Amino acid sequence: MTTRTEQRERTAHAVLDRCGRTYADESGIRLRNTPGPLYQLLVMAHLLSARIRADVATAAARALFDAGMRDPRRMRDAGWQKRVDALGAGHYRRYDERTAAQLGEEADRVLDRYGGDLRGLRGDGDGQAGKRLTEFRGIGPAGADIFLREAQAVWPEYAPYADRKVLDGAERVGLPRSAGTLGGLVPDDDTARLTAGLVRVALDAKLARAVKAAAAA
Repeated sequence: MTTRTEQRERTAHAVLDRCGRTYADESGIRLRNTPGPLYQLLVMAHLLSARIRADVATAAARALFDAGMRDPRRMRDAGWQKRVDALGAGHYRRYDERTAAQLGEEADRVLDRYGGDLRGLRGDGDGQAGKRLTEFRGIGPAGADIFLREAQAVWPEYAPYADRKVLDGAERVGLPRSAGTLGGLVPDDDTARLTAGLVRVALDAKLARAVKAAAAA
């Protein structure tokens, strides 16, 4: 007979198997605790914060990076029109002009406040990174959650990071609404993938049903 813990572990691994791809990976970010990837993660979180489909936001992030805007100096120096053009290439058209301006301001702040290195935002494990993130124009609480949800892969003091969207996904597939419990269901290296997958099932009822069916098989 399958115990409750075993069933939860099966469900968690079904999430990993079916949809455990991080949004950073989807955006073409090779996430490491170094300035370039962390800046790219900030850009991605900014784009995902808007009321727009996640696949459009990640495509727009890839388009910006493919156009050379992989660090704050290049983002700033590219200019507004080049940023608009890259966002358009990623089909991020509804908010392209405003977002292009915000990305320029954001790059300036990363350079001026953090010397281009967002490891300074991390602090000394003081848990204040979320508050510091919301000081960027265009990054609200949801954007801060997106950033930290992915950054937990390289900032382990923030793991397990489970915001409301993650917990909604957990509930949808029969897992507990508890960050600590969720983090204990998979190896530490897979926690960011698990939380990304739970966001995906929170947004897609059909995917949630497929996960539950796989876990029950």
